[in-house]
Amino acid sequence: MNGISVDINHLKKGEVNLGTSIMAVTFKDGVILGADSRTTTGAYIANRVTDKLTQIHDTIYCCRSGSAADTQAVADIVKYSMQMYSSRLPSGEKPTTQIAANLFQEICYNNKDQLTAGIICAGYDERNKGSVFSIPIGGSIHKQEYAIAGSGSTFIYGWCNENYKKDMEKEETILFIKTALSEAIKWDGSSGGVIRMVILTKDGVERLIFYPDEYQK
Repeated sequence: MNGISVDINHLKKGEVNLGTSIMAVTFKDGVILGADSRTTTGAYIANRVTDKLTQIHDTIYCCRSGSAADTQAVADIVKYSMQMYSSRLPSGEKPTTQIAANLFQEICYNNKDQLTAGIICAGYDERNKGSVFSIPIGGSIHKQEYAIAGSGSTFIYGWCNENYKKDMEKEETILFIKTALSEAIKWDGSSGGVIRMVILTKDGVERLIFYPDEYQK
């Protein structure tokens, strides 16, 4: 999996940006990712219901912030690489979340001068259970119990630090993410739309969606 060299100079830069609010949180039984759904082109809302939660492997997902074109391209490359890697594993064995996160990190770091891509990679695997890795713009990598990113994250750092608890139950974690993202949407003009979540556990993938009248106070 080492030595990946990807020429992404052809990517169209900077026209559509994900002014966004994304996060991923480990909990007792796995991990939950959440994101708003607004994609902006300057002051224009290009898409109100973007799905910023992208499946990389069976129970490995990523949240994307930065340039929509860049993050979609990087996610596609990592997804393809994970498929190729998993095809060489013994029967029944699946790749870990850290392998996917390391691929994101390598691509983002090797192309840091051309990419505007902030990624949160999170997933569930038998070896590590729920894992969250943050790969901010520039290509560093950080394993965390929870991660937040995007333009809306600046408004909720304090709230998240105050209210996060380790090994929360599923419903408690859903409420934590919904409240955090609703506050980010409230204060950040580039975030908005619906709140999407993906719950990853040993039982597989569960998707949730909350409409504005369900999270606005």
